Formats: sequence, C-alpha cells, structure tokens
Amino acid sequence: MKEYIERKYRRWMGGEGLIYFQVSEEESDLYIGAIRDLSDIASKSLHIHRNAIKSYIEKEPKFKFSLNPLPITSNMKGIVKEMAEAAVTMGVGPMASVAGAIAEWVARDLAKYSEEVIVENGGDIYLIGEKRRKVAIFAGESIISGKLAINLSPNSLPVAIATSSGTVGPSLSFGKADAVVVVSPGGALADAAATALGNIVNNPEDFEKAIAKAKNINGIKGVIIICKEKIALWGDINISFININ
Repeated sequence: MKEYIERKYRRWMGGEGLIYFQVSEEESDLYIGAIRDLSDIASKSLHIHRNAIKSYIEKEPKFKFSLNPLPITSNMKGIVKEMAEAAVTMGVGPMASVAGAIAEWVARDLAKYSEEVIVENGGDIYLIGEKRRKVAIFAGESIISGKLAINLSPNSLPVAIATSSGTVGPSLSFGKADAVVVVSPGGALADAAATALGNIVNNPEDFEKAIAKAKNINGIKGVIIICKEKIALWGDINISFININ
C-alpha cells in the first residue's frame, strides 16, 4: 500500500491576480484560486456534486467499487454520466475519474463569479480564464519533479490537467510511474486517462505502449510520463524547464 504524503506541491501554486482558499468535504480536498474568496460558493458546489455521486452510489453500489467500466444507463445524469462515459472510454472503473470530474464541475460553477478560476483536487487541476498559466509537474522522488512545467496560453483554456502516480499518494494505481500527466478539455476524461495510462507503466520500457493507447483516444491533447529519471512526451503541449524545489 502506498503511503500518503502531505500535498506539498500546493506550495508551488500561485497565479497572477488570484486569491487562494481551501474547501473540503469528506475525501474531497480542493485548493482553489479565484479573483476573490468564493469559499461559501465553492463549498456549496462541492456538496451538490458529491451528493449527486453519493446518491447514485446508494442505488448502484457497483459504481463506487468497480475497477471496470459500467454500462451507461438512462439513470445516469450530470457528473455521474460524465464519469461513467470517461470510464468506458479508458477501460477503468467510474471512480477513477472522480477527482477530475469534481474539479471541473466546481470550477465551472465558480466561473459564474470569477473570470479566472483554478481548482486543484488531489493533483487534478481544472483551469478557466484568459491569462497565460504555467502548471508545474510534481513527480514524487523523481529527479524531474519540480523541474518541468506545462505552459498554457489563453486559447488553450479551459483545460484539465490530471496526474496519476504509482509512487505518490493514496490513489490506486497498478503501475509504478512517478507521474502520468494527461491534458484534456474534460476533467473526468483526463483523470480516467491518467489512471489507465498509469496502470500500464512499470518502467520506461512501457512508455511506448502507454503513448500508443493515448493516441487512440479522442479528447486527449497531450501526455507526459515520468518514471525515475526518464520522461516521455506526446501531443499538443508546450513545456518549459523550471526549478522550484
């Protein structure tokens, strides 16, 4: 079992013109940037979307525990349906997309009150706005951690950036990559894809197989894979080297 570590990557987070605040409910712990403190609105949004998921799980417990996709049914609505569709696309269980989905849905609610929004949820980020942003990549103990960033232009937003790791944090992964980062317009798809690709990578020799899978998925804009001192990149993403450790 992987050991949970403090989310120290949050100390890296900043952004021109943003005020940061934290909201949480049960397993969900969001770190949010907006033009003003929207804690109350964010808390209500988080509760609504979590409750939609929990209510569906009460009727269909398999939605929470299945490691495989479930059939899309007419009873699935809103965030639940989006999670289920992402799971089917990537061949993983629906809850593999929950963090990314919640990040996006909360961000979209907050965008009604703030033209610039960043929502981070357990390493999954959703960004809305019209300013250039730089997202640093946290990859645990890899020597590359904190030395690489994704550069986002205004015309690339809104966008989701999801990270899965086989060496960091409590989330389930069957691989051993230090970080698998997926860039996508959709939060649920980004999260499910990061999980699915992360399950493939046990060593750098698996990079090619993971990238090949990503290339066949509509909606994935780019992928970064870090395993020990090795890195693989694919897609329409702009990166730069930094040093924030």
